[in-house]
Amino acid sequence: MKKVSLIIFATMLFSNTINAQLKPVKYADGSQVLNGLSIKAAKKSSQNPGILLLPAWLGIDNASKQIAENLSKLGYHVFIADIYGEGNYPKNTGEAGKQAGFYKTNFAAYQKRIQLALDELIKSGADKDNIVAIGYCFGGTGVLEAARGHLNVKGVASFHGGLGFDASRPVEPITTKVLVCHGADDPFVSKDEITAFQQEMRDTKADWQMIYYSDSVHSFTNPEAGNDNSKGAAYNEKAAKRSFEHLQLFLNEVLKK
Repeated sequence: MKKVSLIIFATMLFSNTINAQLKPVKYADGSQVLNGLSIKAAKKSSQNPGILLLPAWLGIDNASKQIAENLSKLGYHVFIADIYGEGNYPKNTGEAGKQAGFYKTNFAAYQKRIQLALDELIKSGADKDNIVAIGYCFGGTGVLEAARGHLNVKGVASFHGGLGFDASRPVEPITTKVLVCHGADDPFVSKDEITAFQQEMRDTKADWQMIYYSDSVHSFTNPEAGNDNSKGAAYNEKAAKRSFEHLQLFLNEVLKK
């Protein structure tokens, strides 16, 4: 009897655990084929919180995959978006700059691709009213566009992302909560850009916070970015850990679990 009881207890203990892994998802923007990645929460939840992840300018990379897996273990459904689409993946930073530049300029096209990925996240099981969008570098710019475009997300978190905003665009209230995690020594985001962004947040009456990490430049969350700050982009283990902890605090505040 004792052995049977132990088996029943073990079954109950692990009944809410799912063998979660990243799975390819093919979707489309008209005739353009897109290839995202989806991973379910490792633990079942009646609230089904979701996280949309927008990768850096080279597209879906090892860093974004690892972050998605870590967030799955914390109980979130995660979808990694494909912004460029099949046949358009950059082979180097030069091509990445051109591709990313197009979407930064054509923000409506960027917002559409983000919305399509958001739809896939919901299809995977996330509650449509319980989602946060997070992004890195180019993806960090994207989540701010999600907030500006009033996409249905509870919050957005940008990591070493571009903050620029075309001053000719109308200023509308931002109801999405905003977290910006920024390298204090990032050479690719000017002081003027930071000042303009912060003024935008004030003008739009946003609930926002911006956290600076010392001795950190661009790409500080990516272990594959090297460790030479003089190149302008480098990994900083301390900043990466701190920013992930700040993300968890943000998620706990914004999402229901």
